[in-house]
Order: sequence, then C-alpha cells, then structure tokens
Amino acid sequence: MAIHRLRRAGVLGSALALAALATMSAAGPAGATTATAPLSQVTGTGVHNTYNPADYGYLAQALDTGTSMIELDAWTDVITGEWKVSHSNPFGNANNCVDAAGPADLYRGSANKDLGSCLDDVRIWLAAHPSAGPVYLKVELKNGFEANLGMGPAEFDAVLSAHLGGALFRPADLMAGRYPSPDAAARANAWPTRSALAGRALAYVIPGTVELANPFDTLHTDVEYSRYLRDLAAAGRIGQATAFPAVLGAATGDPRTQYSDASLRPWFVFFDGDAASYVKQGGTDWYDINHYILVMTDAHNVPPTLNDTAPPIPQAQARVAQLAAAHASVVSSDWYALPAVLSEVLPRG
Repeated sequence: MAIHRLRRAGVLGSALALAALATMSAAGPAGATTATAPLSQVTGTGVHNTYNPADYGYLAQALDTGTSMIELDAWTDVITGEWKVSHSNPFGNANNCVDAAGPADLYRGSANKDLGSCLDDVRIWLAAHPSAGPVYLKVELKNGFEANLGMGPAEFDAVLSAHLGGALFRPADLMAGRYPSPDAAARANAWPTRSALAGRALAYVIPGTVELANPFDTLHTDVEYSRYLRDLAAAGRIGQATAFPAVLGAATGDPRTQYSDASLRPWFVFFDGDAASYVKQGGTDWYDINHYILVMTDAHNVPPTLNDTAPPIPQAQARVAQLAAAHASVVSSDWYALPAVLSEVLPRG
C-alpha cells in the first residue's frame, strides 16, 4: 500500500526534497560546466513511459523531478483524428495528462487526455520553470504514421507547433541557416549550450513496437519522417518541421547505412538503443566525436544489473556516471521514484 501511494502521489514529499537538494548541488562547478557546455557535451537522464499514471499522478510531477527526458507513446486514431496517448490502447487515452490552461491546472483535473494536452502540460510547465531544461521529448509512434488517412508527418508537426510553439527547438534551429542538414550542423558542434536552451523542448520520434511488428507496414516512422524533412528542406520549408527522426537500435559503426537511400542519412542526428548493447559492443565514441545525441535505454540492464525501478541511489548514480563516460547523451530508465538521480546532469564522455 505504501508503494502504491508513492507511485500515485508522483514521488512527492521527501523524494521531491531530494530533488531540491540535487538542484542546489548543481549550482556548483560541475553544474556551471554542464550549463555552459554545448548540449552535445552533457549527459542527462530520462524516464521511460513517463505518461504512466501509476508512476506519476500528473505529467508535471515527472518534470518536477528535474529529468532531462520524458517519453510519450502515441497512436494515430484515424477515426477521431486524435493522437491518442497510451501504452496499449489505440482507441483510448490512458495517461497522466490533463487539460491545463495555466500552471495551477497541471496538478488537478481529470487525466487521460490526448497528445495535444500532454504537450500543453509540457509547454506550461516549461514556461513556469524558465531556467529548467532543456527537456527531450521522446515520442514513440506505436502504429506509425497514417499519412494516406490524414495523420502523417505534416499533421504531427501541426499538433506539436500548435501546442509547444516557441518552446520547440527544431531541426531548422540546429541548422541555423548555415548548414545544409542536421548532420552537418551536429558535426560542426553547432548545438547551443544547455543554458541557452533553458525552457525549451527537443522532440524526436522513433518507430513503434506495433508498427515494427506489422508485416504490412513497409514505411516506418524513421524513414517516413526523414523523407519528409529532406523534402521540406528541398522546398525551402524546413522551418515547418518540429522533430528529429531517430535511428532505433544499438549498432556499431554508422547505423545510418541501413538506409539504402543515402539522401536520408544526413537527417539523423538522434540515436536510441539499449544501453547494455551499446556498452557490450563499444564504439560509442563515434557518437561523441560527431556530436550526435545518443539515448541509452534500460540503464538497469547493463551488467551488473540493477533493480529496474528502485535501486539504491548510489548504485543508480554510479550507473548514470558509467553511461555518461560511455558517451550517452541521455540515460533512460524506469527509476521514476529517484529524483536525486533523475535531476543529474553530467559532463559527457
């Protein structure tokens, strides 16, 4: 019962006090270093399936921990035209997002809202915490886009633009009118500093588990969105794009060679895969050298394995430091109840 109350309360009370202590400690020399370093040279933490109401009663409570990344699972509901947010229900919302109009609304009202409302929660929280962040927004498109039914990349961008607006850091912001692609900008280390990105969100999309298991779906999210970015740039409209596509799955070398269409490869600067696989395979310095964003998931599975939800704080902190040294940009886990860990920002590599 006590564990249940902790999960439902969104890690309030003493846990948030630990987060406050961690935030104060970040004001020291290490905090100053990470604040003034380019985004590509720091490591933050993330929470898997952050929309889960069993972990946080409200999405804003996840952001209150100081985490650097939240994750939303989205479904295209072509019947209603709504982007549903849930783990397994493509026709209903099951999440901790509310219809917030201001900061006070973030912690009240009924939940189970659509993607737009989740994004509103993020935007309102960031506006109320202008020195926080930046926050990575990982979106798993569970069943992929349905562009032929009016729910493709352009419609996805419209939702993100409408609900996040100026809080978004977009591919065009990285390119800054000086670089022909995100890849060229990343390799030039054109990423702003963390302090310059305070109050901002960086969205990236990955293919969904249902999409990948569907033998009739031959156009996956990563390919579809990177084509979309390429074509927007060719039309002089790259500023319309809101998100970065990510290469999914740990691999050695340049995993973008899996795309037979080489014109898609320069649009990938985000990479997302299993932490244990990255550590076992090695070669992650390639991501750091080229200033790419590398998200390592399931941090607890790196040997020696840790508890998947509530390891001792020193063990979790040691694992974050280990993966930061292995060049992770984000260390993702289910350690929802450890704000002292989730608020950590370390030098990368």
